[in-house]
Amino acid sequence: MAVSNKNFIKRLKKQKEDALEYIIVEYMPFVKAISLKVLQPLGKRDSVDDCINDVFLEVWKNSHQFNGDEVDFKKWIGIITKYKAIDYYRIYEKQVSREEHFDEFNQISTHSSIQKSILEREQKNEILFELSKLDELDRDIFIMKYFLEMNNSEIATSLHLTKSAVDNRLYRGKKKLAKNIKLKERFII
Repeated sequence: MAVSNKNFIKRLKKQKEDALEYIIVEYMPFVKAISLKVLQPLGKRDSVDDCINDVFLEVWKNSHQFNGDEVDFKKWIGIITKYKAIDYYRIYEKQVSREEHFDEFNQISTHSSIQKSILEREQKNEILFELSKLDELDRDIFIMKYFLEMNNSEIATSLHLTKSAVDNRLYRGKKKLAKNIKLKERFII
């Protein structure tokens, strides 16, 4: 039996594939026009195609609920298309909103990491300034220890000192630096 505009609704309700093929051929321009009208501002061609596919799937799954003639069917498929397209539009808007929120979060975290980097640089400069006030030998020991990352034995060997002399100078130098930095903070506040 051939599908026509007279019997396609009955055949669709019986889940005959030829009826589905008929409505796809017959109503594709109508469904596509509605989908494009709603989804065109998004500029996403694949969302229009997905919407159209979902419309025909929805018609196929819910054909048993439809009661009416060919004119009513066109209205019914038009309403399904309109609401599917609106659903796709809302989903896309939510996705864009989430992405914008994520971008704002990244900008905030980038901003805080920049502030942290600036603060670390200022602290390093302050320590270097205080190091410059130490004796030349103590300054060399601190630079070797904390900037060149040498251990105390290597420092002792390169400066022709004992390891305990390096340990003592580091201890006394740390106390002196801490005292100078605390005094400076007290005057700043």
